[in-house]
Amino acid sequence: MYKSLMKSFKIILVFFLVFATLDLFGSGCKKEQAPQIKHMAEGKKFLLIIAPTDFQDKEYSDTREALEKAGVLVSVASLKTGEARGKFGKRVNVDLSVDDVKIENYDGVAFIGGPGMVDLVSNPKFTDLAKKFYQSDKITAAICIAPLILSNAGILKEKKATVWPSAEKELKKGGCVYTGRPVEVDGKVITGNGPDAAAEFGEKIVEMLFRE
Repeated sequence: MYKSLMKSFKIILVFFLVFATLDLFGSGCKKEQAPQIKHMAEGKKFLLIIAPTDFQDKEYSDTREALEKAGVLVSVASLKTGEARGKFGKRVNVDLSVDDVKIENYDGVAFIGGPGMVDLVSNPKFTDLAKKFYQSDKITAAICIAPLILSNAGILKEKKATVWPSAEKELKKGGCVYTGRPVEVDGKVITGNGPDAAAEFGEKIVEMLFRE
């Protein structure tokens, strides 16, 4: 009887130890996953560039939301600091002037479109900044009419790209391979064709950031 009880006790003890070990192992795995996810987002900084007036509200908001959901720190630049106003009334505080942008402080840049950007696509301050980001092997993105900035900077030659439909012919002058897709990715160059593509545009930027 005593031997039988001892044998049963040993069996129960073995099962207890096995399940306790498995539970501890599983908990350990869960604890290791959180820092990995946190680490992916740590230290990533991205720059959004908008026109001082009449930038495209949805393109700005959806792009920024995708970045910030992923833990990316976002700064906004324009021709001047202060308050910028969107086409549909959105007000945004501009953190810095494009003149004060230091490329080394950011992992990439995205130029936001809208009516206010139409007259700025050839602005040397924007085209030179796009070229510097591209030549520094950083993500260089633009949406709506703003891909013309990249084209005018000479960085779309032989690259797949898209743009707001009415600007297709002008974009092709820069030698790109126009696809007409909502969002196009070629290397570290990302282009979008308008507000309806803004959420995907932002997601593609995030994906590229986390590959680095």
